[in-house]
Amino acid sequence: MRTTSAALLAVWLAAAGAKAEAQTVDKAKARAIVDRLCVACHGVDGNSPQPAHPKLAGLQPEYLLKQLRDYKKGARKSEVMEPMVKELAEDDMASLAAYYAEQKPKPGEARDAKLVEAGRKLYADGIPDVGLPSCSGCHYPDGMGTPRFPRVAGQHAEYTYQQLKDFASGKRENDRGLAMQSVANRMNDQQMKAVSEYIAGMK
Repeated sequence: MRTTSAALLAVWLAAAGAKAEAQTVDKAKARAIVDRLCVACHGVDGNSPQPAHPKLAGLQPEYLLKQLRDYKKGARKSEVMEPMVKELAEDDMASLAAYYAEQKPKPGEARDAKLVEAGRKLYADGIPDVGLPSCSGCHYPDGMGTPRFPRVAGQHAEYTYQQLKDFASGKRENDRGLAMQSVANRMNDQQMKAVSEYIAGMK
């Protein structure tokens, strides 16, 4: 049986507490950092009002912390994010990850019914003839994901589409080990748009 997101968060926070000498989660400090650095793009509750910026609410804390670390060391490139995380200590990043993971994601919205139907088939089944795996295999049929493969349900279509393009072009390299580059390289532009639109409407 798949562990629930809440249980995963509890386990992660307990693990963080067990390593308190190296990493301390401080939710009050996280909120102060959010107000100072994050709110304009991601919202105070992680539900970004701007479709070009990802929703962070409800994402796995392990995934969020990895992305922050990757931005900090330059493994994931972003002219916006790199200077933001440069000043953050490991405890700050762990606190932010825990804070946003606990926030409640708001439902997304799909706008194109034809794209949604095409995206649904790609998400569930992939295209075996060209070696394109299903999205559900890693992110689960409900889009809730795992600590390694993030929640995608309800994510902005514009953001997901751009990430697929960045994986395909090699611009995004930090998650190479998760095979997203090879997946995106097997998709054409219309398929990327279809999957992104379907994901946006997932509850």
